[in-house]
Amino acid sequence: MRILLYTGKGGVGKTSVSAATALRLAQQGYRTVVLSTDAAHSLGDSLDTRLGPEPREVAPNLWAHEVEVLHEMDQHWVTLQTYMNTLLASQGMEGVVAEEMTVLPGAEELAGLVRIIQHHDSGQYDVVVVDCAPTGDTLRLLSFPDAARWWLRKIFPMQRRMARLLRPVGRVMMPDVPLPQDNIFDSVERLLKQIERIHELLANPALTSVRIVLNPEKMVVKEAQRVFTYLNLFGYATDLVVCNRVLPTEIHDAYFAGWKQSQEKYHRLVVEGFSPLPVLDVPLFDQEVVGLEMLGRMAAAIYGDRDPSAIFFSGKTEEIEKQAGGYVLRLPMPFAEKGAVEMTQVGDELIVQVGSYKRNLILPRALASLQVQGAKLEGGELRVAFQPYAPVAAKS
Repeated sequence: MRILLYTGKGGVGKTSVSAATALRLAQQGYRTVVLSTDAAHSLGDSLDTRLGPEPREVAPNLWAHEVEVLHEMDQHWVTLQTYMNTLLASQGMEGVVAEEMTVLPGAEELAGLVRIIQHHDSGQYDVVVVDCAPTGDTLRLLSFPDAARWWLRKIFPMQRRMARLLRPVGRVMMPDVPLPQDNIFDSVERLLKQIERIHELLANPALTSVRIVLNPEKMVVKEAQRVFTYLNLFGYATDLVVCNRVLPTEIHDAYFAGWKQSQEKYHRLVVEGFSPLPVLDVPLFDQEVVGLEMLGRMAAAIYGDRDPSAIFFSGKTEEIEKQAGGYVLRLPMPFAEKGAVEMTQVGDELIVQVGSYKRNLILPRALASLQVQGAKLEGGELRVAFQPYAPVAAKS
């Protein structure tokens, strides 16, 4: 069983890469389901077929669907949704507006997580391919289990006790406002425990791999580096970068000369910034990638003879530890020779070079506000120490 999550900035071709991957897996004999967790679905357009909220077979061994939050609530969260509708109706909100308002912030991410668990547990599929929402929404999705765990252990028990104490008073003081009963809290608790479990699945590198799709363009590469850093912080394994829409070498038209030069520059940045992850290039095709035939062409260009379900890289590419009032950033550099370490920090960007080995990193906020105190290379690992800026003494 494998779970493959494809993420990237909106418009980079993430959906096409996800659909092409799923098609190649199905052709290799894996029972594969591909699902979209993006609120603005385009998976059906990519497959050139109409999809609904439940999986349907679109090719031999290949099922696809687009997660719809209202459908998921109707199917799996009836108790909670009924209470929310009753509560809103008590305040004069009814009909379609009340139904839409029951979709709380984060519900889309929640529905996607629950569906991944269900597909994993069903035993019906060998591989689950997830076409994630753009990077910001993906980070919220992947951080949901940590938030659910904290809520379940710290806040939820207190809320349940308070509700029990307030019910007798509420019936007198607010007779028109329905207070949640124990069955509501039971439903929420089951949901939170289910979400908490998703971290066990997604943080297991033997089961789950996150793959970043990007184009060789400045803004796209910077955002991809940022999401890569946060994936490491959350403990999710990234095993592959797919560089999409690379101009083919056989294009010699002067009109594209500037584009090719720019792409070559940022492609080098991709290789440096994501090392030691493998980077697989996908050419810009001569027509739109829509339908099974074009998706098959894309899959062949990405993977060649490789099995998309394979683990393309194992091991951590960076770790951050809190130490002595600051942090230590640990970067594996197994082939770097001891020598002068050169570092340049500009805002949240850190460029590290040891001999010919170079890394271009986007720092998380916890480190971007600190200053580098020193670095040392030992045991095939570079350790960079960060400390708060020393206060500037006032001049007398």
